[in-house]
Amino acid sequence: MGIETVVLLVDQPCLDSLLKMSWKELYIGMEKGSFRQSRPVVDSKLNRLFDIDCEAELLDWMDSVDVNSDSNVKTALQEIPQGDEGVLKLMQWASPGEWSSWEARTYLYLDVALDREITNRQDLYSQSTWEDVMEKLFSLPEDEFAQKVCLDWMDRRKELGETLDEKQDPKIIPTYEAHDRTSRLLVHTITRWGQEESLIGIVGREHMDAAKWGHGDNNILKILNS
Repeated sequence: MGIETVVLLVDQPCLDSLLKMSWKELYIGMEKGSFRQSRPVVDSKLNRLFDIDCEAELLDWMDSVDVNSDSNVKTALQEIPQGDEGVLKLMQWASPGEWSSWEARTYLYLDVALDREITNRQDLYSQSTWEDVMEKLFSLPEDEFAQKVCLDWMDRRKELGETLDEKQDPKIIPTYEAHDRTSRLLVHTITRWGQEESLIGIVGREHMDAAKWGHGDNNILKILNS
């Protein structure tokens, strides 16, 4: 249906351990599936690539760049133009899961969370916006936020003169359920991000340059060059 907004939870110690390896060690480990036991436990509520798919994507990417196999992973990534892409792929491996939503719907969720209108894409992905989202949604009851989102969505439909009768529009119930589920998961994701010291949250979107994912010290370029 469109571009997705993503909040990727990343286990920092796991990411750091990958960045400290040699390129050869990382490649062979991914090729043999040796790191699966040390991958963060998957969050059953969130989306995450299967081990074999994540390994394949990373190996394909590693094959596409020219790096000395004896190099340290982080040093090698710092020295190639596509290093930020490599960090993002390592983050996907080091993640227990991600929250994702169609970007058009993310505007609705953040409008409700912040009680203001998100005016444009820059506002939607800004550091200050997500700092406010963290403050507003951290530890908020999931039911409370989901109810607010669904009521706001129904009010918007009424204002546009659109029906809420499921007999006239069979998509009403599935859409309602999707808003309910996705808004609950946003609270779940923000709460894990805020309460677990080992986790950082990386906000991005499909087709966004990897260098632009994450804010402040958790921006991918900052992590790569730190």
